[in-house]
Amino acid sequence: MRFKAVCAGVAMVLAVCPLTHAAEHVTLKNGFELDCARREAVGDKIRLYLVEKGGASDDSNYLEVAADAVVRVETVADVPEPVVAPKIQGPVTIMTAPTKEEMHEMLAHAGEAHHIDEDLLASVVRAESGGQVRAVSRTGAQGLMQLMPGTANAMGVQDAFQPAQNIAGGTAYLDTLLTRYHDNVALALAAYNAGPGAVDKYHGVPPYRETREYVARVIREFNRRKQMALVAQAK
Repeated sequence: MRFKAVCAGVAMVLAVCPLTHAAEHVTLKNGFELDCARREAVGDKIRLYLVEKGGASDDSNYLEVAADAVVRVETVADVPEPVVAPKIQGPVTIMTAPTKEEMHEMLAHAGEAHHIDEDLLASVVRAESGGQVRAVSRTGAQGLMQLMPGTANAMGVQDAFQPAQNIAGGTAYLDTLLTRYHDNVALALAAYNAGPGAVDKYHGVPPYRETREYVARVIREFNRRKQMALVAQAK
């Protein structure tokens, strides 16, 4: 399985929901942030509705998280112009994150297909979206592994909000980067974040704070997972 580098660091992944009215800025326990039209308690879960149409929330478009996952809510007084994600072929049918078992199965399948360590893929998912199926970045990257529409299309992904498709596409793209940079994981991760052009331009990890923190965060999470596995084996 591919993985070589070791380093540490913290980065925050931001997502934004397209809005047309006043909203709330929600911060989750895992550091993930998003702007939402409204919140609704459903049992021990909180639904964060992402879009408003004609002054009413669109009940088909929401993220569902544990109630204790929300650590801060701030009112957004002046909402910027909407960030609209490009249309994707196929219906969006999954509104909540996969179960731990389902996520493991998808990551394991994708990792086996491309000879990439499952823990590395899980670490990328955590850094990219915090495990949020319908995450959309300010630049239009979508889903668990935050695929740009062009990348998703190139990797054969029809619906970037479908977890299995997103993970398969993100893993395939990471595979191409690992191949391009001769299994240098730090460079592949930097290219995943900033683009291969930036890595090639600087002949290494670009001197962008966001990119360097991103690479460090993914590798730190990977190391954490491996250490936990060793502890579990020792018991």
